[in-house]
Amino acid sequence: MSASVAVYRNIYTEDRFKQAYGSDDNASGSLRLREKLAGKCRCSRRAWLHLLSERVPLFSWLPRYRLRKWMVGDAIAGLTVGILHIPQGMAFALLTSVAPIFGLYTSFFPVVLYMIFGTGRHVSTGTFAVVSLMTGSVVEQLVPTPLAFNSSSPEAANFEAQRIGVASAVALLSGIFMLCMFGLQLGFLSTYLSEPIVKAFTSAAAFHVTVSQLQSMLGLRLPRHTGAFSLFKTLASVLENLPHTNVAELLISVVCLAVLVPVKEINTRYRHRLRTPIPVEILTVIIATCVAYFSSLDSSYSIEIVGLIPAGFPKPQLPAFHTFPAIAGDTIAITFVGYAVSVSLAMIYADKHGYSIHPNQELLAHGISNTVSSFFTCFPSSATLATTNILESAGGYTQLSGLFTSLVVLIVLLLIGPLFYFLPKAVLACINVTSLRQMFLQFRDLPELWRISKLDFLNLLNRYFCSEEKGERKQTMVWVVTWLSVVVLNVDLGLAIGVVFSMMTVIYRTQRADCSVLGRASNTEIYRPLENHSKCYEVPGVKILTYNGPIYYGNRSFFREKMSRVLGLTPEEIRSREKARKALEKREREASVSTVDRGIANTSFSSVNEFFESEKEVQAVLIDCSRVIFVDVAGARLFTQMCTECQKVGVHVYLANCNESVLKILTSSGLMSHMNPQHIFVTVHDAVMYIQQQREKPPENTTTVWV
Repeated sequence: MSASVAVYRNIYTEDRFKQAYGSDDNASGSLRLREKLAGKCRCSRRAWLHLLSERVPLFSWLPRYRLRKWMVGDAIAGLTVGILHIPQGMAFALLTSVAPIFGLYTSFFPVVLYMIFGTGRHVSTGTFAVVSLMTGSVVEQLVPTPLAFNSSSPEAANFEAQRIGVASAVALLSGIFMLCMFGLQLGFLSTYLSEPIVKAFTSAAAFHVTVSQLQSMLGLRLPRHTGAFSLFKTLASVLENLPHTNVAELLISVVCLAVLVPVKEINTRYRHRLRTPIPVEILTVIIATCVAYFSSLDSSYSIEIVGLIPAGFPKPQLPAFHTFPAIAGDTIAITFVGYAVSVSLAMIYADKHGYSIHPNQELLAHGISNTVSSFFTCFPSSATLATTNILESAGGYTQLSGLFTSLVVLIVLLLIGPLFYFLPKAVLACINVTSLRQMFLQFRDLPELWRISKLDFLNLLNRYFCSEEKGERKQTMVWVVTWLSVVVLNVDLGLAIGVVFSMMTVIYRTQRADCSVLGRASNTEIYRPLENHSKCYEVPGVKILTYNGPIYYGNRSFFREKMSRVLGLTPEEIRSREKARKALEKREREASVSTVDRGIANTSFSSVNEFFESEKEVQAVLIDCSRVIFVDVAGARLFTQMCTECQKVGVHVYLANCNESVLKILTSSGLMSHMNPQHIFVTVHDAVMYIQQQREKPPENTTTVWV
């Protein structure tokens, strides 16, 4: 059963509608401003408690904690993640080019601090492969490994102190950047790292991580390459030194991969059946340590082991402040990557479980975590993909799971750490590689991004500009360009190229927005593009146009070109019509004088407008501004210019569906001096009805003279 709608009302221009339904903007605006200032300046116990609960979310969720319902899930999830943090923390420390003990420190302090200040209930913070890799590149640039380095030499302690000093300085500066961004409320900046950029970046960085771990898995002692084309330089160096492979470490790597890969696949496929994932990493670490200890692999086969892991709590230590100028540029990239990944993960699980995330508060949480942790010899931290996924699948409910995670790491730090002395570094390298499974699987996003266009991916570049689904293609192109840039060039440079390319696609889409001619659906007030709705019809004498984008200095020439093409008003056409109009006006004046003198009524051409109606179809141009989100000064001046040019050829210009900001800019730019304010309407249909009514009226300037 179909339903019909009938509405009877007056035709509303913007002025009439504002008079009928508007409010006093100045009075209400000043009142709102006073209320906001008073609210900000008011100091009361309630306001203080509200501010405290906002800035320290622990005081918000802890009093409402459901002990019986959530405690078991948080405890199991936290303990599971804590067990995983131990091998991953030590493994990712190798990526950072520091001793494994500092990875355990980074798996402890940030977890505790995020539990207090973070808003993500299912976010697990700590060491993250990509952030560790980027930090390790900075460390290698400032404190490169000597070719004849001996980890047991007296200079080794000073060398490690220099390296962790640089890594801690990166963490401190990253935390300072985040705190400054929080103070300026710049949490929205993470949106510039779009989802395709983040996924392509992490997927490409996984290749860098894998290649960087080949030398540890093969037992090669090679310098770490940094800068552009570092991945290929490392591969070439590994291939060149393959004859020097340590067979014992290669065998350890093969066995570890043969155990880790299948068990992690089982954990993934049967995660809904398993109450907790199989802790294969920690089991591998324990077994490998025992085998290396009882077999004396370090002395018999010269395998590289972790070495001394001091027991106890780390003493506060100042980072290397003098390195700030040298690390500032790289730290900005590390800050954005860590924050973007953290917020993205937090939002994914917040949407899944129905709660909200505050990006600016996340800046504060991660800023405090990195700043405070840096004084305890920690390197930069962020949310991590693998542990966050495990935390949620293991049944975690709130941030309290971080308490149990930190307790597990604390026990290792205080009691168990020294027992990992004989742990082969090849095992940690294998853990690094297998932990990247989720990042490699992000290649599956390409078919998802591409499926709407249904074209062969290999023909992407050839068909890119010929498809109607350009939005999906641009997302795919952003993915591909970012991935190739990171793999071919470097992590930092590739990320910068991906961000710039993504912003260029946005600029391109605003510059090349479509301009459509609208038609009316019969017996309705609905107007749709004629190119997609063949049964709609154009209103006689009225050209209704819509532009699907902003009008600003960057696309004003494209907007003018599209409008001129649709209307057929090129500069040459405007000049010719203007000359014809002036000639007609002159001839009409002469004819009027002649007919009045002779007492004969001239009815051949009653007005100039009638001549133009006979010469052309369009007498009015109606621009639907509903999709014009903003206009700058250059765009407003273009409106004025177009209005003037249309008037020269006898075409009236009307506007409809202007939002408040667009209308304000157009008015303040002087458009109303060239356009009748009564030609701006609330809807397209209001404007069409007004134009039709005006055409039905008898011309006021036409008179008949009788003798």
